Amino acid sequence: MSHPAPDAEPRPPVNIGSVTLDSPFALAPMAGMTDTAFRRLVKRGGGCGLVVTEMVSSEGLVRGIDRTLEYAEYTEEERPVSIQIFGGDPGKMAAAAQIVEGMGADIVDVNMGCPVPKIAKHHAGCSLMRTPEHATEVIGAMTRAVSIPVTVKMRSGWDGEHVNAPDLAKRVEQVGAAAVAVHGRTAAQSYTGRSDWSLIDEVARRVSIPVFGSGDCVTPNDLVGRMRETAVAGVLVGRGALRNPWIFDQARAAWGGGDPPPVSPRRRGGFLLAYIDLLLSEATEIEREGFRHTAGLDRRVGPRRRNPASRERWIVNKLRALGSWYTKGIDRGSHLRTAINSAPSLDALRAVIRDFFELGDPPPAPDPFPAAAAGPPSGRASAEA
Repeated sequence: MSHPAPDAEPRPPVNIGSVTLDSPFALAPMAGMTDTAFRRLVKRGGGCGLVVTEMVSSEGLVRGIDRTLEYAEYTEEERPVSIQIFGGDPGKMAAAAQIVEGMGADIVDVNMGCPVPKIAKHHAGCSLMRTPEHATEVIGAMTRAVSIPVTVKMRSGWDGEHVNAPDLAKRVEQVGAAAVAVHGRTAAQSYTGRSDWSLIDEVARRVSIPVFGSGDCVTPNDLVGRMRETAVAGVLVGRGALRNPWIFDQARAAWGGGDPPPVSPRRRGGFLLAYIDLLLSEATEIEREGFRHTAGLDRRVGPRRRNPASRERWIVNKLRALGSWYTKGIDRGSHLRTAINSAPSLDALRAVIRDFFELGDPPPAPDPFPAAAAGPPSGRASAEA
């Protein structure tokens, strides 16, 4: 397999404020997809320097809405972890950042990239890029309110007539942002067309803080190529990680001049079974002490309030959502996708996975991350930590 040659002079580690990343490759936030179970499995695979939670409403955090607090949960195993928040009110965003800091997160990230109308209409997400002065006011309020790094994820601009990421990145740097991530499409493009990496490169050369690029990175060599061709400090991976959660470890190997290690079908099947198991434990009281959250969070909220039947349906639906991406590029992947979507229960879903990946009968599905098994156990933090 061909791969880019290693750097003649290795780059220094990426520092986001006081947080040092051991890899320049990070997991992007994706609503409904990058839950704590998925993030933990990605971290176990190696090579991922930072994970970012699904976006969390600043309004919901400040008001203490149960479902919002659930989205912000994370485990020690995921560190360093960034909690991404969205909103448009400087005061509420600052207050939400303080809650995130109080939860013990390493970084608080601001969503200025979501193009979804129901977010944008509330002057949040990518809509903030339409008013750079106000966006800068939001970031300034947050950096004054907390001591942890504040970062910003943005797009190239609102539309083709308003491509202002280079200017906005400079503005937020001046009020204390510790890093920015840029997806090289406009809000108007959504996910059509191609990500403009020349624009991302321009942003990286305009500011002195780390810039992460994002968009159209679906193979390990895509990540390494973007690092080599542009001035970015790192690459933020979204849909590529849903297709291949090992992309980070493979990219790290390629970044060092090696061949990306292959992933066997058995390990791919083991990942799905491990994901089911983590979702099951997340949906009960078993792992409650594995999460940090604000004091006073009702321990009965979220999936823990579901009865067994609805909890099972929730997990089946989660697997169907992941399967729409995970099955791409796999031999006979469309057959697996159809079988996953047709499975009426967890038992049936497990049987589909074991049969497709030839894992045999339970119990032993292989550890999808055998190298991680020898490492230290994941940390556990109390609710009061």
